[in-house]
Amino acid sequence: MKRLLTTAAALAAAVAVVWAVLNLTVLAGTDTHGSDVESFELKSEAVPGTHPVSVVVPDGAGDGSGRGMLIFLHGRNGDSESYTDEEPFFEALEAQGENAPVVAFPDGGESSYWHDRDTGRWGSYVTDEVIREVAERYGADPERVAIGGISMGGFGALNLAMQNPGRFCAAGGHSPALFESGGESAAGAFDDAEDFAENDVIAAARNDPSAFDDLPVWLDAGSSDPFVPGVTAMGEALSSSGAEIRHESGWKGGHDDDYWNRHWGQYLKFYATALASCEV
Repeated sequence: MKRLLTTAAALAAAVAVVWAVLNLTVLAGTDTHGSDVESFELKSEAVPGTHPVSVVVPDGAGDGSGRGMLIFLHGRNGDSESYTDEEPFFEALEAQGENAPVVAFPDGGESSYWHDRDTGRWGSYVTDEVIREVAERYGADPERVAIGGISMGGFGALNLAMQNPGRFCAAGGHSPALFESGGESAAGAFDDAEDFAENDVIAAARNDPSAFDDLPVWLDAGSSDPFVPGVTAMGEALSSSGAEIRHESGWKGGHDDDYWNRHWGQYLKFYATALASCEV
């Protein structure tokens, strides 16, 4: 019996050591290059309920006072933590030095496409609630805000910039989910044809040159990305809209993390530069 107890105790101790090592590995996690990563639950009226928001405060920002703010929107099936485990993001943020913005990653549900619709006022949630709450909690400047995103989030960023002229210092669509017609849009992206028409950023850029007036806009997509046709159409429409457009169309890659991780440096330099010179 004594031998059994000793064996059991040894086994328990071994298990405890393994768990300690695993927990240490998890806690060590991604190298954030000095940035603090925090999160909070936002109680929303626009989209009833509470929703998580992850916030990255760059190294040297202290409480974030006076820093510009970047709202970055995730893609379909993503969440508020989709990019907070990507070391290339943190490395690129550190490289911006004193111009590095406070970056907020709100949760946008599985397929909200970040616009006001039947499932909730997801666009208003970002512009009226997320920005205000991040500014109050972390001291970022609520008047110097850029907005960007990947895939579904890239569409959302461009759409919110279009619908809120003068609100943002820059907007970026990285592999944005842009559809040239409602018929080719992804299932669940829009409530109906009317909803698509109200949020058709390509048509808006074509028909209303002031929609992106004087706004620095970034567009990119990998050469094998399925959204290249929509991104190309958007780039052509923006070229005559008055926007300060940067359209990267020659980069190789697909619609995946490997592609985006290779370009965080260019993305964050674009936002940091625009925020540093922004006068809203």
